[in-house]
Amino acid sequence: MDFSPKTFSVADYVVFALMLLVSTAIGIFYAIKDRKKQNTEEYLLGGRSMSAYPVAFSLSVGFMSAVLVLGTPSEVYRYGTMYIWILLSFVLMSTVTAEIYIPTFYNMQLTSVYEYLEKRFSRLIRIEGTLLYMLQTVLYIGIVIYAPALALNAVTGFNLWAAVVSTGIVCIVYSSLGGLKAVIWTDAIQAVVMLAGFLSIIIRGSVVMGGFENIWNKCLEGGRLELWKFDLDPRERHTAWNISFGAGFLFMALYAVNQGQVQRYLSCRSVKEAKKSIMLNNIGLTVLNVFAVMCGLILYAYYQDCDPISFKVLEKPDQLLPYLVLDIFQNYPGMPGLFIACVYSGSLSTVSTAITAMASVTVEDFVKPYFNWEDNTFTWVSRGLVVFYGGVCMLFAYLTSTLGHLLQAAISVLGLVGGPLLGLYTLGILFPFANSWGAFVGTNAGLAAAIWVFIGSRNYRPSPDFLDELSYSTAMCPGNFTNITTAALTTTLPSPPQTQDNAPPEADLYALSYMLYTVWGFCWTLGVGLLVSGIACGWYGRKGVDPRLIYPFFDHWVFKCLPESFKKAMRCGVQHDDEKKDDVELYSVTGLKENRATYLNPEFKCDKTEQADINGCSNF
Repeated sequence: MDFSPKTFSVADYVVFALMLLVSTAIGIFYAIKDRKKQNTEEYLLGGRSMSAYPVAFSLSVGFMSAVLVLGTPSEVYRYGTMYIWILLSFVLMSTVTAEIYIPTFYNMQLTSVYEYLEKRFSRLIRIEGTLLYMLQTVLYIGIVIYAPALALNAVTGFNLWAAVVSTGIVCIVYSSLGGLKAVIWTDAIQAVVMLAGFLSIIIRGSVVMGGFENIWNKCLEGGRLELWKFDLDPRERHTAWNISFGAGFLFMALYAVNQGQVQRYLSCRSVKEAKKSIMLNNIGLTVLNVFAVMCGLILYAYYQDCDPISFKVLEKPDQLLPYLVLDIFQNYPGMPGLFIACVYSGSLSTVSTAITAMASVTVEDFVKPYFNWEDNTFTWVSRGLVVFYGGVCMLFAYLTSTLGHLLQAAISVLGLVGGPLLGLYTLGILFPFANSWGAFVGTNAGLAAAIWVFIGSRNYRPSPDFLDELSYSTAMCPGNFTNITTAALTTTLPSPPQTQDNAPPEADLYALSYMLYTVWGFCWTLGVGLLVSGIACGWYGRKGVDPRLIYPFFDHWVFKCLPESFKKAMRCGVQHDDEKKDDVELYSVTGLKENRATYLNPEFKCDKTEQADINGCSNF
């Protein structure tokens, strides 16, 4: 174990630079290849011609990539393996997304997922949804850009702002030149780089530690192998329940209703390919997370007797994995460069996903409704917006330094807005009697509730009993022979402004696990939205809702044993495909019958006058 200063070799810089050049070259390739036929749809949706495989790769690395590479191994190092329960959340997310949300959005042939909100509710709801998404994305991308740059700067001496700016510029170049096709194919390559980076650490770490069995035994001895925690207390930081279901709702907010991911489904050539991509994405997420957890186990086994943070070699837990890589690969020039390429592949894929998605919703929601330009002009506006949002995200990067641990900060930020947005779409898709009054009040109630708990948690820290941070040792550190427990590590976390002794009664609510922020916001949005819709005459307007905008939940083949009278009552008066005998039916891969004649009309516009006559007081 070597704590001497570590730096990059020439080979490391070459490997790292090569990855950046390949990403840029892909953007230039698609800019030249499609220069004559690249209209707005081609630029933002890849011409709706992509197959499931590259889209699945892109989905896998599109959001949690940089957070996954640095945050998950340090999570396992500090708190143990409870995080592995997140694999169940992928099953919940992929199943619900494929069965409910993808058919609804894909068959409407949308460009912006927020078009749905205007068709289902009103223009005001669409604007609110778009603004919330953009706020969430800018804050999250600040984390994605800044945190890896900070960790690598502290460990390797790589200039902090050079890292931030290089990430932003490369993303801007290939995203603005090549559009969504360039982003998806670059993401696919970056997914391979991430896998190679993880595998190199696992293989080399196992060799250094004398085999993975020895690593396992060390982690067992250090209490890191914890799986069977089924406590129902929502204040517990991690349990099997809050990770499986809490993260399940978080990932549904990311994969079911987030423009960055929905834009990828819409780029597929058919709804079957779109559903296939989310299922393949489930496999990709599982592999990446298992590898990340294994790297966390190696991390603990290697530093079991000399914690670099307690020994003041490092400042933050998210710096641990880069430091390990430089340690175990110090005699292998180029391998640390591969890991940095792995980290930045995560950052690049996430940032490119975000800036192309924000450009897409800006054009569709704020530009096209007010300007009657030629399609080529909108394409150039989209390019300019990609550049603009790339710059904005770089400016927001410096705000993230106060948010603490990378993984927890990222999940918290995504959950704050993701829960209310997921509740808003679910309100519209599953409940025909929900109206714009309920959507507006419910969304704002959910957002307020989520922000309230988050701010409270920053002022009144949860009791250490709920955090479950495990102990560390510096017994074998050079010149230091004291045992350090979690009590000595409070300097690595922001100090609580107030202790539990003078905390108000609602402090127990502020101690809610960060994994449940999405569920909290979702439940408030759905509950208040349904209540207000009922008060605002939503029930009387249910029959006027276009059936394409409502998912026939109880008509799914899973519920075929239910009485027809019950299913008819659950449709709330909305006539779906099975009630129209002369409609053409399309059988999807999941067995759900979908109506081609009803869904595949991209020109549908709500008739406001007719809707007002039908709904009376139920919409604004």
